Amino acid sequence: MRRLVARPLTAEAFAPFGTVISAEGLPGHPINAGTTLRFDVIPDLRLTLDGGTPLLAIYRASERQFPLLLVDFERHARGSQAFVPMAGARFVVVVARGDAPPTAEAFHAFAVDGTQGVVLAPGTWHHGLLARDAGDFVVLERGAPAGERVDCESLRLEAPVELALPG
Repeated sequence: MRRLVARPLTAEAFAPFGTVISAEGLPGHPINAGTTLRFDVIPDLRLTLDGGTPLLAIYRASERQFPLLLVDFERHARGSQAFVPMAGARFVVVVARGDAPPTAEAFHAFAVDGTQGVVLAPGTWHHGLLARDAGDFVVLERGAPAGERVDCESLRLEAPVELALPG
């Protein structure tokens, strides 16, 4: 069984899988009579392919206990998926490139500190929400057009991956 230890989330390390949602290092511009700085993080979330529509949801997550065995993964080929904690809840994102169905060795784990969010690039394999702290998360994703099933492909690994937190 592969043991996967979550590492801190950085924009550079996460780039092959998507984008980190953070104002860190971005130029902001003043709005609202100078009382607010606006940071344009992602200009196109790619949610409208094939008639899809942007869908904003709230996921209420339970705290997970680590180490944790992971076997079920998914990907969304026609749209990105963003996860943003509403009250600083920490979480772990486990991802693999979306080319072919990945093996256990292809997965990477990132510990998100609650001040960041992530946008998974279309086609990125990932585990469902893994909250370190119970809480609500804003999720922005591609909603399926009427009569179409949700854009979600599932994968079950033959052998589980053990996810651990550092330290």
